[in-house]
Amino acid sequence: MFTGLIRAIGVLRSLDNNEVQIHCDAAHLEHLLPDLELGDSVAVDGICLTVTHILPTGFVASVSPETLSRTTLAGSTGESSVNLEPSLKVGSKLGGHFVTGHIDGVGYLESSEQTENAWEMSFQVPDPRVSRYIVPKGSIAVNGVSLTVSACDSTGSWFKVAVIPLTYAETNLQYLQPGSPVNLEGDVLGKYVEKFLRLDANSPAAELERSLPSGMEITPGFLVEHGYL
Repeated sequence: MFTGLIRAIGVLRSLDNNEVQIHCDAAHLEHLLPDLELGDSVAVDGICLTVTHILPTGFVASVSPETLSRTTLAGSTGESSVNLEPSLKVGSKLGGHFVTGHIDGVGYLESSEQTENAWEMSFQVPDPRVSRYIVPKGSIAVNGVSLTVSACDSTGSWFKVAVIPLTYAETNLQYLQPGSPVNLEGDVLGKYVEKFLRLDANSPAAELERSLPSGMEITPGFLVEHGYL
């Protein structure tokens, strides 16, 4: 579990299709390596990866086929800057929102405009596995960065966020160009709400209610009569 508050920026170097190597410069190492152990989880651009080897200047992590299919790692070539966040410790401050590190899909930067107080960044979201969870004032993790949706269209296929200067300067959001792909994770709370609503809509009681003649109501007596209680 993560918070979406980035602790360091690293450089990703692909070893092969199953492993990636992450390196940090001296300025960022102190925020990442002191407590890092084999088997730990680290969010790499929002992707929860497991540390398999610890290096003097970083670590190596395994990547599953599912992760490659849903994230920007599949298109990574050469070296690229990545946001890094160690997993949340019990008792730590939760300044962002609950981020699982399980990416829903990939979006693309549409535009980035500097204003007086923030960078306003808008994204296109062609993947419905992601867009369905994007709502106004909801939480979204973009490359692992916890952000608030300031505006979006009715389907969630487009949204805008305001990134404060500190977050912009300390994450790889500053390097994005129009068309750049980003990892997106919707708010986990929205996913559970969606499932509960779907289950309720398909429950036997809901199906029975839909089949009732107009004006007839489901009462305790009606349920007893039809074997539900």
